[in-house]
Amino acid sequence: MVSTNLIGKTVLIIEDDPNIRHLVKIYLQKEGYEVLEAEDGQVGKRMIQQYDPCLVILDLILPEISGEELCHWLREEFESLIPVIMLSAKASEKQRIKGFKLGADDYVVKPFSPAELMVRIEAVLRRTASRCGRISFTGLTVKPVKGEALVNGEILDLTNFEFKLLHMFMQHPEQIFTREQILNHIYDQQEKAVTERTIDVHIKNLRDKLKEKAPKDYIQTVRGMGYKFAPS
Repeated sequence: MVSTNLIGKTVLIIEDDPNIRHLVKIYLQKEGYEVLEAEDGQVGKRMIQQYDPCLVILDLILPEISGEELCHWLREEFESLIPVIMLSAKASEKQRIKGFKLGADDYVVKPFSPAELMVRIEAVLRRTASRCGRISFTGLTVKPVKGEALVNGEILDLTNFEFKLLHMFMQHPEQIFTREQILNHIYDQQEKAVTERTIDVHIKNLRDKLKEKAPKDYIQTVRGMGYKFAPS
């Protein structure tokens, strides 16, 4: 069964004003997002580490850890590409530029229109969909931001190609992929000399590594057609 923490669905609001948090939460939930809340920078930091949200809405003036410090930590120390929309009453051009230099993907000045904020969220998520969040099925999780795959909480030692294969399959459960589709999906142009036989080898290696950690055969052969990811 797919977890509720899907790519593009979980948003963390880090804001010390409960009225603003509540207002933004209502609008997000109406659009079908999962919403997490933190009232200060320290709690927000812990929630980022725990939940890998697809987007952080970040107030700049926060207790414990400021929004600027938190954004710096997120980009430089945690080395995360999770998109960030900054919320701030600081409206000067200098402050906005500073926010973008810290790694913000957008900057919204208070007071703001919740409807406009939703449009900005959608735009940011469209631009950053491939770099954020996590996909989880029972016992199996991929974290695109970190390039990690885990079975029952234990990290799998995957090559770059194996990770890209697993990520592709988990984004499209039960969809059958031909070898040509797999090649076009995960290989860069300069790698197109890779043969279909090489794809079979990568898939076999990925299957073997998955089976070492879990008894289930997640990736199945569909005779005469290709491969699919079977989560259940």
